[in-house]
Parts: sequence; structure tokens; C-alpha cells
Amino acid sequence: MTKKYLVLALLLQLAMPALAQKAPQIKVEQGLLEGTAEKSGVQSFKGIPFAQPPVGDLRWKAPQPAKNWTGVRQATAFGNNGMQKAVFGDMMFRSPKMSEDCLYLNVWTPAKKPTEKLPVLVYFYGGGFVAGDGSERRYDGESLAEKGIVTVTLNYRLGIFGFFSHPELTKESPSHASGNYGLLDQHAALLWVKKNIAAFGGDPNKITIAGESAGSISVSAQMASPLSKELIAGAIGESGAMINPTLDAIPLADNEKHGTVFAEKIKAGSLAALRALTAEQLLEEAAKPGAFYTKAVVDGYFLTKLPLETFDAGEQAKVPLLAGWTSAEIPYQAFMQGQFPSPENYAKRVKEQYGDKAAEVLKLYPGTTQEEAITSATALASDNFIVYSTWKWADLHRKTARQPVYVYQFSRARPPMKSEMGNAKSGLAGGIVKGDGAKKDENAMPEPLAGASHASDIEYALGNLASNTIFEWTDDDYKVSELNEDYFANFIKTGNPNGKNLPNWPVVNKATGDMTIMDINVQSKAYKEPYRTRYLFLDNYYRTKK
Repeated sequence: MTKKYLVLALLLQLAMPALAQKAPQIKVEQGLLEGTAEKSGVQSFKGIPFAQPPVGDLRWKAPQPAKNWTGVRQATAFGNNGMQKAVFGDMMFRSPKMSEDCLYLNVWTPAKKPTEKLPVLVYFYGGGFVAGDGSERRYDGESLAEKGIVTVTLNYRLGIFGFFSHPELTKESPSHASGNYGLLDQHAALLWVKKNIAAFGGDPNKITIAGESAGSISVSAQMASPLSKELIAGAIGESGAMINPTLDAIPLADNEKHGTVFAEKIKAGSLAALRALTAEQLLEEAAKPGAFYTKAVVDGYFLTKLPLETFDAGEQAKVPLLAGWTSAEIPYQAFMQGQFPSPENYAKRVKEQYGDKAAEVLKLYPGTTQEEAITSATALASDNFIVYSTWKWADLHRKTARQPVYVYQFSRARPPMKSEMGNAKSGLAGGIVKGDGAKKDENAMPEPLAGASHASDIEYALGNLASNTIFEWTDDDYKVSELNEDYFANFIKTGNPNGKNLPNWPVVNKATGDMTIMDINVQSKAYKEPYRTRYLFLDNYYRTKK
């Protein structure tokens, strides 16, 4: 062999370890998993079954423990996403397909682990309990894993598959309950994490749960559930709680009646007939207008009472809570219902909505000018949609749990979309407005209030801006993301978001309830809560409203 080839052979030999990096393997209760060594040094394990596929006779049953496997199971690709319609245009899944067989979770963990166990985050996706998937890039746990946190995302059943009640289901259930299957899936995932996360370097006694929108609502429900409340050490809620008027729970009898009517409509008179339908048939029938609504259930098992009542009684998980909302959750149009936001039209809408309470509402949400009407209509739409329930959750927990509570408002508006995406203006609550070249129409509706819209904070909080290639992210966006993620990471590790080089985030006063809210933006700062009187009005309004 010539000298030239000897040198080449030697170089190839030296390069082989890097070229053939060994895939990480971890032993869990069900068997051996093989994952992926990411370029960052993080190890990922995707598509891990945490329960048996809820198909056939297991449709509409509480999740059953996953079965063991032999040999090495590849955990390098996401599992199937749950049955759902394409409801939200911003959801981009990496799952192989849609299926009832959807109960899988994903774990990201640092390759080099310290001798002590690492804190754990379990994240629930949003989507109104009718859509969503743990494979979305915005939920990736790699960035948090780089900060020393074992991060988990998971799938749970949705819509008709996750929240259907029926007298026959209640009768056959060992817990005498039906509905809440999606929430029980989340609980089963928490149990799996509790049993197995130590194998990934995680501390089973240091599990923080988090989520946005329906995921945040899920966090409040898991805190209220007697099944889950002892499994968690902390909670993060991004926009939403299971408190009226946001997606509240209903009595089991009401959901059974609803399920019975649905079954009669589709001419499936028995549970056997319902289970004989294909998943696609069920999805299509449930998607018809007025056919099925998705509600959590006070079933006497997962939820023994309304979450509001549980938190009011101090029977929830006694853990630190970090919760907040975006600055412009939904646009003024949601309140104005298509009417131009003039002071006259705004006052008319307030009177239509609040009747004899209108004068009080107009004092709290004034609209004497068009600009003021847009601001107040945005606030009313957002408060009634999700802000009030999140505030109420934090306020009740502060009062009855006697645990640290931290409240924020995320205010960073998304930047414009990239030019190849149309160079539209974004970051406006409620959508996309075509860019600067368009001629203004004097009769056109005014633009929505600038601010952070619902769900726009997810990529920032989890350190995943780069994974969203639609927007023209700037240095300031990455600055906000780093700060937001550091706050979350500190809270997951210690129960306190504060840390070195971060603006101080005061805890809510446990005795008085006075909130100092952290405004998360380029110039982040804490400010005294300005709208407590609004939330107290809404609190009384929803408690007394028939």
C-alpha cells in the first residue's frame, strides 16, 4: 500500500468515531429504547408509548398501561397525532399520520448528566382540546434540555375521542365515570414519567407541568384532580384555566345526555355500535355543525368538583405557580362582532352584552374615542376569552395554597413575516394585515391593537424561535426569548423565576393579593397590576350570572 493510501486509511480510521456516533439507549419499565444524539449534545427519545393504543374495546376507556416489548425499540421518530380536523392553520405536525393510536410521548435530556437528578418539565399542547400534537417544532424540548431540564411533550385524545360521555360508558367504568379521557391520558403520562424519568436523568420528585391555552387549562385541571395533584412539584400556565367563562367543566349527567343525543343522531344506539364505527366516521359525524361539543366533566373521579371550587377550598396541588397571558390575546373584532369600533357602536355592544351592568362596564372599559374603543374592546374580548380565568386561577392559588405565585404579561409582538411569505404585518392581535404598499381604504376596519396575540408566546418561552421559519425574527426577538426561557428554566429548577442578570420578578403578595406583574418584552419590567377592579367586576359578574 502506498504512503498516500496509508495516510488516507489513517484519517478515515480517526474519523470513524465521529461518523458513527453511538445512538443513546435507555432502559424503561417496558423495555429498551434507542434514541438520537442531537448535534447540540442533547439526547432525544421520540414516540415512546406511555399507554396502550385506545382502539377497539379501549376506545373511551381510561388509558391502560403500555405493554412490554422485546429487543430494542427505536425511539427516533414521533408517534401518530390524535384524530382531529385541521382547525388551526398555524399547527405543523411532524407525526407520520393521524390515528386513534396516538398515546406517545417524547423526551429530551442532556447527554452529560450531573450526579444529582435533573428537574423535569412535562408540557401539554394547546388547541381547544380539539386539535394539537406534541410533535410541533414550537414545543421541542431541546433548548430547555441544554439548560439542564429533562423535557417531555405528549399526545392526548381530543374531541369526540377524548371527551365523550354516555350512560353505558359510565356503567362499564370501574370508576363509574365517563368523559375526561384526554385529561386521563395526561395523567397516565405523568404516572409514566414518575416511574421512568430517572432513567433519563430526571428527578421524579421534581416534575413541573406546563402548557399554553388548552394546555394551560389542562395544567389547572391536573392541579385540581385528586389523581394528579401529588405527582407535580410546580406549574406553569400560559393563557388559560378551567374556570368560567373559559372552557369550564360540566356535570357528568349533562355530558351523558349530550353523548346520548349525539349517538341517536348518528343512529348508533348502543356502545357496541359506537365502537364499531371507524375513527374517520366518528370524526366526520362529530365535526358536523352542532353535533358535538368538547367539555371536561365533573365525573367524580378525575374531577370531584369544579376546579374553581377545588381551588377555592384549597384542595389543589400545593405547589409554586407561574401564570400569565399575552397583551392582546384576541382582537377587538371578537367583541365588536363586525361593527365598526366607533364610540357609539362600542357603547351599543356593551349594552347588548351586559344589560344593566353596561354603565359599570363603560367606566372600567371606557370607549369615548375610536382609539379608546379599540383598546377597551380588545381588553373585553381578551378578558372574557382567557385573561380573567388565568388571573382568577392565580389569585385563588395565592389565597388558598399559600405557595409562591408569579404573574406575567407577554407583550412582544411578532415581527413581520419573511418577504417570501408575503411580507405581511404580523404581531397584531388576531392575524395578518397586508403590508405597507397597500392603499388605505377610509371605510376599512382599523387595524387590531398592536401586541402579542394568543399563542404567539410559545416559541419565545421554549426557546424555539429559529424553528419557526415564517417570521423575520430580529435580535430583539431572540433577546426576549432568552429572557423568557431563562425565567421559565429558573422556575422549573427552583420554584422561583428570578436569577442572575434578569429583571427582578416580585412574587404576588400572599396576604393582600396585590399583584406585581412582569411585563415580558424587550425592556422587561415589573409593574403594579392596573386592572384588578376589572377582574373583580368580572369575578362577581360570572359568579352571579345565570
